[in-house]
Amino acid sequence: MIRRDITESLKRAAEGFPVITITGPRQSGKTTLSRGLFENHAFVSLESPDHRAFALEDPRRFLAQFPNGAIINEVQRAPDLLSYLQGVVDDNPNPGLWILTGSQNLLLLSSISQSLAGRTAIFNLLPLTWPEVTRFSKFPQSLDEALFTGSYPRIFDAGLNPVEWFRAYVSSYVDRDVRMITNVRDLTTFQRFIQLCAGQTAQLLNFSSLAGDCGISQPTAKAWISVLEASFIAFRLQNFSGNVRKRLVRMPKLHFYDSGLVCWLLGIRTPE
Repeated sequence: MIRRDITESLKRAAEGFPVITITGPRQSGKTTLSRGLFENHAFVSLESPDHRAFALEDPRRFLAQFPNGAIINEVQRAPDLLSYLQGVVDDNPNPGLWILTGSQNLLLLSSISQSLAGRTAIFNLLPLTWPEVTRFSKFPQSLDEALFTGSYPRIFDAGLNPVEWFRAYVSSYVDRDVRMITNVRDLTTFQRFIQLCAGQTAQLLNFSSLAGDCGISQPTAKAWISVLEASFIAFRLQNFSGNVRKRLVRMPKLHFYDSGLVCWLLGIRTPE
């Protein structure tokens, strides 16, 4: 495991907060980092149907399994668990006992704001920064190669082909994550929508154009952009202006968190 830039900040936070929450896209390294940094903690993943069912059906007993705290992976799969964790933390507020990870931004943060406000430090773990990329023995040697490869850790750690990795990543994201966030009936149209968004990356976000090109309504386009934001695929960036009013009313630009994902969505299969 390479050292991540937020490691020291996580260590400091674990000395003061009873709960540490790490959010970020799937495969950004949340589980690897949390298990490596808090290696003496018990670990449980709510991706497991059995663990998830236990957490949903009897949250008190589920948490009672871990008198010394635990790493709970993909905690957004059982959002009501956080209300029960609040009581556990209030009874034992020792720092650094509970480490939560999640890959659905808005759903998770909404639950945290209601249940764990003031009790948790929140960190976003995104794909690798360039200094982190260069800590691997093999890393891109040109800008074109770097943009094409992107910066998800697994690609570098296992020496994987970016084209094959992103194909599996997008398939898993559309088939599984999107269904959990919202009721998208036509997944084929949603995948086309993501590809159209990739074509607009770093450009002004035009809902009318996106909706028309994809054959959906503008409200649906806005809802689907929120899905991409909730799952750390894309984000809106406000235009800069010294005038606060102008900054607020101007149309934002759409950006993706990872350039390699954009390349794959646009059909780019080589760095040349």
